Formats: sequence, C-alpha cells, structure tokens
Amino acid sequence: SALGIGTLPIATMSTEAPETVATTAGALEGRELEWAVNTPELAAEHASINSNIIRTRFPPEPNGYLHFGHAQSMNMNFALSFEKLGVPMENRRTIFRYDDTNPDAESPEYIDSMKRDLEWMGWQPEKTTYSSDNFQTLYELAVKLIKKGLAYVCDMTKAEMEAQRELAKKRCAARAVGIDPDVEAPIPSADILPGRNRDNSVERNLKLFEEMKLGLHDEGTLTLRLKMDFDSPNPNMYDLVAYRIRYTPHPHAGNGWCIYPNYDFTHGICDSLEHIDYSICTLEFETRREPYFWILWALDMYRPKVYEMSRLNVEFTVLSKRRLLKLVNAKYVRGWNDPRMPTISGLRRRGYNKQIINNFCNEVGATRSAKVVQMAKLFHVARLTLADTTRRAMAALEPIKVVITNFDEEAGKNGMTFEVQNSPTDASLGSHNVTLTGTIYIDSEDFKTEDDPNFYRLTPNKPVGVKYHGGNLVCDEIVKDGDKIKLLKCHLDSSEGRPKPKSYITWVPSDGIKCEVRVYGNLFTQPEPSDRWEEELNPESEVIHSNAIVDPSVLELVDKKDVNEWKSNQALQFERLGYFVVDTDTTFDSTTREGKLVFNRTVSLKEDKTVKKVSSHEEEQNRKRVEQQRAIAAARDIMMTIEPKDLFKLAPDYKDKYSKFDDTGLPTHLADGTELTKSARKKLEKERAKHAKKFAKNKK
Repeated sequence: SALGIGTLPIATMSTEAPETVATTAGALEGRELEWAVNTPELAAEHASINSNIIRTRFPPEPNGYLHFGHAQSMNMNFALSFEKLGVPMENRRTIFRYDDTNPDAESPEYIDSMKRDLEWMGWQPEKTTYSSDNFQTLYELAVKLIKKGLAYVCDMTKAEMEAQRELAKKRCAARAVGIDPDVEAPIPSADILPGRNRDNSVERNLKLFEEMKLGLHDEGTLTLRLKMDFDSPNPNMYDLVAYRIRYTPHPHAGNGWCIYPNYDFTHGICDSLEHIDYSICTLEFETRREPYFWILWALDMYRPKVYEMSRLNVEFTVLSKRRLLKLVNAKYVRGWNDPRMPTISGLRRRGYNKQIINNFCNEVGATRSAKVVQMAKLFHVARLTLADTTRRAMAALEPIKVVITNFDEEAGKNGMTFEVQNSPTDASLGSHNVTLTGTIYIDSEDFKTEDDPNFYRLTPNKPVGVKYHGGNLVCDEIVKDGDKIKLLKCHLDSSEGRPKPKSYITWVPSDGIKCEVRVYGNLFTQPEPSDRWEEELNPESEVIHSNAIVDPSVLELVDKKDVNEWKSNQALQFERLGYFVVDTDTTFDSTTREGKLVFNRTVSLKEDKTVKKVSSHEEEQNRKRVEQQRAIAAARDIMMTIEPKDLFKLAPDYKDKYSKFDDTGLPTHLADGTELTKSARKKLEKERAKHAKKFAKNKK
C-alpha cells in the first residue's frame, strides 16, 4: 500500500498473509499455511540429516518450577506423540531445551530444578540444549533479515506500539465486514502506522542494531522489529519485536550480551537448527503459527510441523507462573515444593511418584479439546499405583492413651507379638512384627464417649476388635483432664463367648515413634479459581497433627539420611488412614530416636465422603451442566478461529446453508439456490459485524 503496510523493498518477497491451506487428516496435524511449506531442497536436506529419526523437543522457559502442564508436555514429547505417529522406539528422539531468552525472570535455581525434575520423571533426552547457546547465530540471522529489508530498528515507545496495534486491529476489523478502514479507523499520522522507522535504510538499521549490541543505548529506547504485515487479521503479524535491550547478566550465557531475542523470534529458529520434526505446544500458541512460519520462510530455513494441544487444567489449582510465583512470594505456601503446589517438586514431596504422574498424563491424554481434569482422577490413579507397592504400618493422628488393665493376664495366655505382612496382596514385600503393650494409643476417630448406632468402633457400651490380636477391647473408664480425654482404662476380652465385634481398630504400642503428620486438601475452595483467586484460597488446605504417633516397625525406614528432596521418599500406608510419605523437613535419627519425623498424606484410602454428599439426581444435573458449559466453551473456541470473511462458510451454525457468496464472503443464495432477500443479507451482515468485534477482541 501507499503507506508501506505489508510491502517490501525486495520485489521477489511479500509479507501479505498467505491463504490458509485446508488441514489434512493424520496424526499431529493442524492449520497449515503456505509459509509452512518447505522447498524440495529444504525437505531433502532435512531428510538426509534425520533419515528415519523423528525428533521432538521439550522447551520450558526456566522462569519457575515445572508443573502439571510440563508433565503433560513431557509425556507428549517423549512418548505419546511417537505413539500417535507410530514411530518405532529406535527412531524416537527428544531434545530437552531451555528456552532461556529472558534473563530478568530466569535463575540458576530454576535451571537446576528443571534438570532434576526431568531426570526424576524418568525421561531421557537425546541431548540438553539452551536457546542462549544460539545467541550469536540468532544475532547473525537478525542481521540477515535487516539486509533483506525484513527487519528494522524502532524507537517507538511501548504506548506508541500499543496505539499502533489497536489502530491496525480496528482497520482490519473494518475490512473484514466490508467497511472502508480509512473511514472507520483513519490513520492520523504515518508516524503511528506504519511507523516512523519502518522505511529507514538498511544501512541505518545495521548501524543502530550494532549500537544496540555494543550497549550504546538505554533500555527501552530501541527495539529490532520484523517488517511483517499490518493488514493481517492476526495481530501477531504486526511487526513483532525480535530484540530488546536488557542490561541483565544471563544465568547461562553470562555477561556477553545486552540485547536479547524474544520468544517468537527464537523458538522457531532453534527448532529448525535442531532439526525438529514436530514442534508441539498448547492451543494458546495457535495464532503464533503465522509469525513462526513467516520467520523461517523469510530466512529460508526448514519449517517443522507444528501441532497445538489443549493445555492441562486441573481442578482446585492454578498453573499460571505469575500466580504460582505470587503463592510462593506471598508465603501462602511453604515454597515451590509445597505439597499443595501443582509443581513436579510439590507433587513429589506430597508422595506422588513418577509412575503416578505419568499414568495420570496417559489417562488424560493429549487432544485439541479444552478440558478441566477432576482432581479425583489424580487421586484414583495414586490409589491404584500405591495399593500394591506400599508397605503397611499403624498410626494415630490424634492419639488417645489406652491402659489395658488386664494386660499381664492376657499376655500370659498368648504371645503379644504378631507377624504382619507388609502388603496383603504381595508376599514378596515381606513382613514385620508388631507387639501389643500394656499401654497403647488409638486414634481419636476410633472412640466416642456416647454410643451411636452408626458408629462401629469403641464406645463405653460397645467393645471393638483389636487388629492382629483378635480379641475385643472393652472401655471401662474415661479419665478426663477438664473436658479433654486424658486416657481410657480398658480390658481385653479374648474369651470364647465374647461378642463378635462389628469392626477392628488399629493401635500403636507404647514404644511408638512420635511424629508430625500433615494432611493436605485442595489449595482452593473453587474447582476453577477466578480472577479473585487469592480470596478463594482454602484456609484448611493443610491440617497439621503435631502429636501423632506411628508404630516402631518403620524405624529403619524413616531416617533423615534417606530423605532427599529430589527423589521419592519412603511411602507408607497407615492402615485405615491413607497413603503417607516421609517429608523433607524430617530430621529424625533412627539410632538415637531424636529429631523431628514428619509425614505428608498423599491421598486418603477412599474418596472423601464430602465428595459424595449429593443425590444421584443432583450429580446428574451437575454433570449435564458441566458438559453444557464445556460444549459452549468449545464452540466459542472454534468460532474464535474463524475469520469474519469465512464466517458463513466455516462456522458450524452456517455450514452448508448457503451456496453462493459475494466478494466479502456474505451469502447471496441459500443452499437450494434461492436468492437471499435484501433484509436477510442485512441481518447476516449484522451477525458478521458482531463476530468481527468478538474476533478482534479475542486476538488482543
């Protein structure tokens, strides 16, 4: 155009948006563009390098700890993608790349944690790389674009760029509905659109970019922008910033650079340099396809296939790095590895091992459908995984002291030491001994001062069975200290005619080990935290039982020397209470029995009863409501991918209703050939205008 929008000084090249090519059927294929098509020479070169190898990459930015979403990405890039593609094991390769282009947010702590988490998860990358290792190459490629007239140094402020972007979006929205953009959104000055620097000479741009590299300009004064297309319906094509000035040392590259490339400029180039076949990301990056492929097209570099999957969202948590960082910095949690955090480190500390996390990711899968996964699914996978592999022990979270008044008499009849299988389903896990003593501890949940017909454990008028001993425990006296129960005086009944108990309770002998037990619930009170998420934090997400006690058979398993934050620590099933793991706060010495022993509850033995306090009718109504909400959201997501000019051709509500269209995409005839009336076309034009506004707003 006369304003230089979407034009180039090189006659053989154009930045105008290419037509979208119809998506082809097959695994891991998405919306394709003409820019994405490799030349025969590039395709042949790539094939000669990779041969039968299919290569993916896992490229987290080291600006936080890995979380649920990264676990899904690892599962996809290291395994599931190859299964979908039918790639033999010997031909699978995955690169672990630190996408480290933002030194302000990155740190050695995050870099180290990601490496350790990846190793712990069991994934073995072909190699580990850093985007920053390509800084020199990226700089040279930026210079190449300047020389081609496809990049320029810009001195526009952030506010000016935002105004430029808004103006371009308004003009695009007007064009989409057949309105003259010069009337709807006139350009006040060429300084704003296309911008006062866009037509600077190649020589001036090279000089200024070199000065940026040498540190001759302040932060925020100059950027390098790509000369893309302000007429594009995709705002990501509005002359993206490729480089900015930052006087911040880089955690990996050191002090050698004061200009840093941004994500959009870097990741596609690194994919190409590393001979990636499939670049897999989440759906919010779908609109980044245009700049991804435009940059590689402009540099004549190999273009990998790009596939977007829905991001993993899990109930009662947040995965936004900004929010996770706020949780840590505001001390809402103990740190990045708090057992309530959705980070890999937090999950590991909670007691979720790599089998649980990977099995969970397999259960969830990877599709393009938006979804929020119920936390109950993770709990279910955890129970299935831990049930057959976790050693049993007895514990009391809120112990009540019990004195057995006839202990000596009962001990004389039978031995009080019992062999207990570590797992009732797997004899290979061995056994351990427990010894009933004259004083034992039971959990407060197993005793009530008054009888209740629905309570099948110990009360003053109802005996209860003693696990492993087999006899009955009968409460004779309650000794109180004020309102608090100090101890129970009970006797054992092992007589032939004793009443048959309705249940058996667990117990801990007098030489049990004192410990702290932390029971964790949901971090938030709402399944899908809102913008007021800080107000929705659950004040009961961590309940601490500081006077708990566990049977001494676990003594040699819980020593501090065996506790490590980067591995799965000792897991135990506390009978009738749940699955627990030794926490990293443990300082317990099993030799001296000194120091603090801390356990975290991983998951209860059964689904919490509170989850079931709804009728079947209510449950069905809730399910239908959730399905309806998700269907509406999915339909809305589909609509937001359809450009206004294609609304009546591609939108599900209009597809196949019309047979002819005018040059703007507005229908002129119904499917049966009947010509639309003027009023019908006017109504459709209003519908398209509404969609254009929503479409433009969604692209912000």
